[in-house]
Amino acid sequence: MRRLAARGAAGDAGEVAAPAAHSSDSAQGRSPSPWRLIDLCAIWDSGVYLPSAAWNGASSGVARRRLNEAEKLSSVREAQLKRLEVTRPRVLGSREQGRVPRMARKPPPPWVHAAFLLCLLSLGGAIEIPMDLTQPPTITKQSVKDHIVDPRDNILIECEAKGNPAPSFHWTRNSRFFNIAKDPRVSMRRRSGTLVIDFRSGGRPEEYEGEYQCFARNKFGTALSNRIRLQVSKSPLWPKENLDPVVVQEGAPLTLQCNPPPGLPSPVIFWMSSSMEPITQDKRVSQGHNGDLYFSNVMLQDMQTDYSCNARFHFTHTIQQKNPFTLKVLTNHPYNDSSLRNHPDMYSARGVAERTPSFMYPQGTASSQMVLRGMDLLLECIASGVPTPDIAWYKKGGDLPSDKAKFENFNKALRITNVSEEDSGEYFCLASNKMGSIRHTISVRVKAAPYWLDEPKNLILAPGEDGRLVCRANGNPKPTVQWLVNGEPLQSAPPNPNREVAGDTIIFRDTQISSRAVYQCNTSNEHGYLLANAFVSVLDVPPRMLSPRNQLIRVILYNRTRLDCPFFGSPIPTLRWFKNGQGSNLDGGNYHVYENGSLEIKMIRKEDQGIYTCVATNILGKAENQVRLEVKDPTRIYRMPEDQVAKRGTTVQLECRVKHDPSLKLTVSWLKDDEPLYIGNRMKKEDDSLTIFGVAERDQGSYTCVASTELDQDLAKAYLTVLGRPDRPRDLELTDLAERSVRLTWIPGDANNSPITDYVVQFEEDQFQPGVWHDHSKYPGSVNSAVLRLSPYVNYQFRVIAINEVGSSHPSLPSERYRTSGAPPESNPGDVKGEGTRKNNMEITWTPMNATSAFGPNLRYIVKWRRRETREAWNNVTVWGSRYVVGQTPVYVPYEIRVQAENDFGKGPEPESVIGYSGEDYPRAAPTEVKVRVMNSTAISLQWNRVYSDTVQGQLREYRAYYWRESSLLKNLWVSQKRQQASFPGDRLRGVVSRLFPYSNYKLEMVVVNGRGDGPRSETKEFTTPEGVPSAPRRFRVRQPNLETINLEWDHPEHPNGIMIGYTLKYVAFNGTKVGKQIVENFSPNQTKFTVQRTDPVSRYRFTLSARTQVGSGEAVTEESPAPPNEAYTNNQADIATQGWFIGLMCAIALLVLILLIVCFIKRSRGGKYPVREKKDVPLGPEDPKEEDGSFDYSDEDNKPLQGSQTSLDGTIKQQESDDSLVDYGEGGEGQFNEDGSFIGQYTVKKDKEETEGNESSEATSPVNAIYSLA
Repeated sequence: MRRLAARGAAGDAGEVAAPAAHSSDSAQGRSPSPWRLIDLCAIWDSGVYLPSAAWNGASSGVARRRLNEAEKLSSVREAQLKRLEVTRPRVLGSREQGRVPRMARKPPPPWVHAAFLLCLLSLGGAIEIPMDLTQPPTITKQSVKDHIVDPRDNILIECEAKGNPAPSFHWTRNSRFFNIAKDPRVSMRRRSGTLVIDFRSGGRPEEYEGEYQCFARNKFGTALSNRIRLQVSKSPLWPKENLDPVVVQEGAPLTLQCNPPPGLPSPVIFWMSSSMEPITQDKRVSQGHNGDLYFSNVMLQDMQTDYSCNARFHFTHTIQQKNPFTLKVLTNHPYNDSSLRNHPDMYSARGVAERTPSFMYPQGTASSQMVLRGMDLLLECIASGVPTPDIAWYKKGGDLPSDKAKFENFNKALRITNVSEEDSGEYFCLASNKMGSIRHTISVRVKAAPYWLDEPKNLILAPGEDGRLVCRANGNPKPTVQWLVNGEPLQSAPPNPNREVAGDTIIFRDTQISSRAVYQCNTSNEHGYLLANAFVSVLDVPPRMLSPRNQLIRVILYNRTRLDCPFFGSPIPTLRWFKNGQGSNLDGGNYHVYENGSLEIKMIRKEDQGIYTCVATNILGKAENQVRLEVKDPTRIYRMPEDQVAKRGTTVQLECRVKHDPSLKLTVSWLKDDEPLYIGNRMKKEDDSLTIFGVAERDQGSYTCVASTELDQDLAKAYLTVLGRPDRPRDLELTDLAERSVRLTWIPGDANNSPITDYVVQFEEDQFQPGVWHDHSKYPGSVNSAVLRLSPYVNYQFRVIAINEVGSSHPSLPSERYRTSGAPPESNPGDVKGEGTRKNNMEITWTPMNATSAFGPNLRYIVKWRRRETREAWNNVTVWGSRYVVGQTPVYVPYEIRVQAENDFGKGPEPESVIGYSGEDYPRAAPTEVKVRVMNSTAISLQWNRVYSDTVQGQLREYRAYYWRESSLLKNLWVSQKRQQASFPGDRLRGVVSRLFPYSNYKLEMVVVNGRGDGPRSETKEFTTPEGVPSAPRRFRVRQPNLETINLEWDHPEHPNGIMIGYTLKYVAFNGTKVGKQIVENFSPNQTKFTVQRTDPVSRYRFTLSARTQVGSGEAVTEESPAPPNEAYTNNQADIATQGWFIGLMCAIALLVLILLIVCFIKRSRGGKYPVREKKDVPLGPEDPKEEDGSFDYSDEDNKPLQGSQTSLDGTIKQQESDDSLVDYGEGGEGQFNEDGSFIGQYTVKKDKEETEGNESSEATSPVNAIYSLA
């Protein structure tokens, strides 16, 4: 018996394959060697998308094979992950012992899950026959069953099909043939069955509503589309209506009905005010699923707006608005904002009676609901009551399905997605408040439209082969099954002895070419229908390969890989695999060949790289294909980013260092919170790191480094925590209002990852300093409520600032204002002073009291004063400012002063007296008996007699000496006679004047100083300072015109401070850490130049110059000679040259060079012959194997060129760039040595030397060439 085999296309190059699943041939009732099919899918493993394949039959048993395939794919994935878990090292985190780094493979995106599900479904999918072979039609694209169209656009009803020969198309409308040619508006696209109904020239789309079905036909059969129900979208207008105001008692429930016009599809409902402001919804006021607006209880503030229902229609993109509802709320309590805000129970404050809950929707205590399998179940309970009830949901006899259930609309709705039969049962909602509770039971029944258990698949058979088509579906109620062939009921089709119908199965025996047809299975119940096409094709085909030849597949080391060799043939070919064109069939060990022919390599190793050949053979011939497998190293992040905590404004660096296969292009990218990271100007992305400058709060989140190549990728994740200033506190509330206190409560803002340490409460008052905020008190960060102590008669407004380690938050929004009642002042102004601004007055000043100490309106001050000695009556005056001037006072007389606060509620406490003084006058007397004693060349001491106190006429501040330099004792020396002063605070009798110039004549006077100024001057005293040491020589200059001499120049000191007797110069040579002997030179006072002869051309010199008088040497100035051009190298040479190991190494090298020169000279003297070519252009002969590169050799085997030289084509030895010639060290060809004879010269760049033609040596400076030339 002949059989047919079909296989799907192979995976793309560069992807790693997972194993195919086994299957039972008997599942479809086939003959012993059934055909097979490979479909392509993708799973996610180790960061790589891996193709998976599985083969399937064409009839029964599909569901069980789907399960087996899913289990096998799951086991492959688990094995891969376990292997990676073992091979991937785990490293302890740097900040937390035992913490595994935040590294994870990227989870598959949602579309990968969908693709994987489609993969499992495709295991039983239709067989793909190469399009160059004859085959019946197959529907490839069609419109949805319920096809709603926009009336403003042309109508498009899709129907696409493939087949060989290409199919033709026709349509039915409402089960009758639809003659397209008779309607000018209807056309069919070329090479397609898609209908286009054009309304550009007029017409009503509603005229074309109905049920359409497409037929695709060729000579091998007819395929059918679904029955497509065409409907035109409708958005009818809202009926006009006049709505009276809705009158409702405060606290009563209320329902505002929407009743939108019926649209197709149903419109989206939302509520707004007539001014297009959205209605705020909460658990008290919310919109139901039916579009109505429910008030669990109405409050007075609900009448502040109106309510309009809006309907948005999807297809027409229009919004229709219903006339707004206006509320009129009847209340028993006047509106009082303060009582509402501060009262703990809003309803009691409003005078609203509390009541138990009752259901507004649904009505009663029980209801039922039916839902179709796979749809969403929405249960809703809306209750009224005072206070507003809370809603809770339960399922009788079990728990709510946590993976599918979610609460909506403030817990008033329960949604269960993708309902299955297990979700049927009784659910109940419980509405409760403090007055009681009530429950409503909803009985849920789950019905089902038909769904596939075994969908019929295309059946490809060889002549004489057996097969079967299976059509199994389930539903509630149980669906019926109807078979059709080529669009006609099977009962009315011509009889076929090779075909037998057994309920949901059609059995084919000994099929022939005439058995080709397209069969339809239609299964239906009251909730819907399913229609599937499956063709039967009988073919006779030799083996053929379906994938491109010589594909290159690159895989990652240690991964599990499967090589597919997609083929097609009938009867079914056998498939064998070979590696590198030799050896036996691959199977066993690390290789496994599946029944469908796929070759699996369980764990890829480097030695698995090579060329794999698959050969498919049947009785009609054979075909082969090759796949070249390349093994690449995996991409791994070996240094991963770590979790970091950073303060706002700092710089953060996240490391990501990667190892990868060098033949693959590496791309490193970053994700933030699993989304691609935008690299702005504050970020710098490098190959191995990401740097964020000036970290801000928005930078907080997870950062994932994605290192990817064409084949794989690795991921490492770290979390950046940004410590920021806290968010502002909010919702300030004042409670417990009292005369001198109030409780302030606030809600803390986000701490932004740094705990709040303190709260600062500030206040502002609107009387004395409106708009200015003052600190009131400070509280720990754990507090969010505090009792504030208040002052009388202040209109307070408060705000709160949160503080953490990073900084302070923005201030909160201010609280409402609170004014305290007034009282007499409890304190008096502070800092009271009395001082004279003129000699005959006294100005009394004080610090005014602030708003928190005024305690009442019309704050003023009672100022009192009297002379201290006389005990006369008090003078007083009332002042509204902060100063008062008393006139006609004696000079500098003490006064007693009092300042008392007073407001409209009374006077403050009796103040204490403060002593002040009237104005001062200039002193009348000068110090007497002034004596001067010279202490040294720059300082003198003074002594004087104090003046009488009555002559000071004020407060004695200081004695002051005025002095000036009259002249210098040096002739022709100009001096400045600017006056200087020295102060001696307090009532003193002696002092010291310093910082004088030596060898000078000075004059001095003394005065008494009070608050008004200086008194008369004392008699002038003269004194002379002795000779001192000079200042430093000026403009000391060191120049080095050459390496032999150093020139020194200087100018005379600015201040000789005596008679100059000469200069002293000290200098010393130094080289690195070595310092030479110091040399001292003395010069005459007129000499300002000197030349130093260098004894060491390498060392530097340090010079110290000072001037001298008879007293001694003055301040010195130090300079150093310029550094040589290559001092760094010289210093290094000097340091190395002094080391013992260096000296020994140099001696050993010198000895070896000497021995080498002697050996070369002896060899030369022995008469060694040199085969030198006559001309450069003579080609190398085959007898000269060692001369292929143009080199020469000695005739004696021992006579070889020295290392460090090379030969030219003409036999000349050329010196390498690294030849060490003594002439090539140092500068200008001169070697440099230390005093101990060690070499400290430096390498210099050699000058270009001209190379000469012929056999002459071009580098005579080479010691080797020099020996050769002598020989």
